[in-house]
Amino acid sequence: MNLLQKRRLALGSLFFLAGLCFASWASRIPDIQMKFSLSEAQLGTLLLGLPIGSLTALPLAGWAVHKFGSRKVIILGGLGYMIFLPLIGFSNSLWMLIPVIVTYGMIGNLMNISLNTQALALEDSYGRSILASFHGLWSLAGFTGAGIGAAMIYLDILPKFHYLFIAIIVLMVILLSQRFLVNEERTEGGNGLVLRKPDDLLLRIGLIAFLGMLCEGCMFDWSGVYFKKVVEISPELVALGYVTFMGAMASARFISDRLNNRFGRIVILRISGILIFLGLILAVSFPTPTSATFGFLLVGLGVASIIPISYSVAGRSKLYSPGVSLAMVSTISFFGFLIGPPLIGYIAEILNLKVSFTLIAISGLGIAALTSFRTDVFQTADMKIKP
Repeated sequence: MNLLQKRRLALGSLFFLAGLCFASWASRIPDIQMKFSLSEAQLGTLLLGLPIGSLTALPLAGWAVHKFGSRKVIILGGLGYMIFLPLIGFSNSLWMLIPVIVTYGMIGNLMNISLNTQALALEDSYGRSILASFHGLWSLAGFTGAGIGAAMIYLDILPKFHYLFIAIIVLMVILLSQRFLVNEERTEGGNGLVLRKPDDLLLRIGLIAFLGMLCEGCMFDWSGVYFKKVVEISPELVALGYVTFMGAMASARFISDRLNNRFGRIVILRISGILIFLGLILAVSFPTPTSATFGFLLVGLGVASIIPISYSVAGRSKLYSPGVSLAMVSTISFFGFLIGPPLIGYIAEILNLKVSFTLIAISGLGIAALTSFRTDVFQTADMKIKP
């Protein structure tokens, strides 16, 4: 392998590692609930610690990457995973667990911004779109982490020892990959915390990412409920919609780069929005197991490219450095992920779930619309290269 290929392999392993750490934590949440005898409401409050930490770290992440470079932040974040993931398992009181989870959320966002900044620098070296494949590895790690978690539960291994095992993997990957990471070139501007107004490019792509994350968050949290209450599928198949959505999203990310290079990022974003709309409308109009499953598959294909492309476009901002640009777009999109699931619940409480999913379908049309007018704002960011 040449140097670029080695850098890509090293960075891909770190994206996989980040997804593995997140999935490992999530796979043992029921054990954490049982350990501390938490009610559903108490568990929900505890789980807020992760997004609170993520949101807190958003402006810090952009500043840290700009100030110290993505390589150092990646290594620091990896070591943070190695320490704080086992600490979740070893926490003996809620007073210890809560700050650990908040910190874990902060580490997750530091890794998110620094890994994507590093990927953008590598993408520029390749001269073609490669970012979506890294996000595909993150998604694939989610399945792997869930599988490891299921095996640990089957073998009756406590979460703290499960997390220690993952921590050892973290250390090994950091040691093997860190020498192939580079610090991207410093750019002018964007040298402070992310507290300023985005430019036209970042505002537009931030709104697109917001709508994409709005849909993604709803699919994560409400797919099973929709199949249970609206599709009325048999209990053993309740997870079919979620698995179909996740599988389609993960798979599509491995072919998204080729499509981006062939047709251009903005065209693919437009198609993605249409797929989200058609998929959800199909699932709402014909809530049978076959049509709803196919509809969720279309939604997974639509959602797959939105965040990778949004990050890739944001990193081409001429006003801010890549780290700060990514943090700005992440800040905007993060609110979509936060408000989407409760919005579904509130609307369903007043009307019903079918109406909720219909309104979320409109987010797909919003994405298509935002990529169809005043496209000149994307002019410097839409890479289109023939394979």
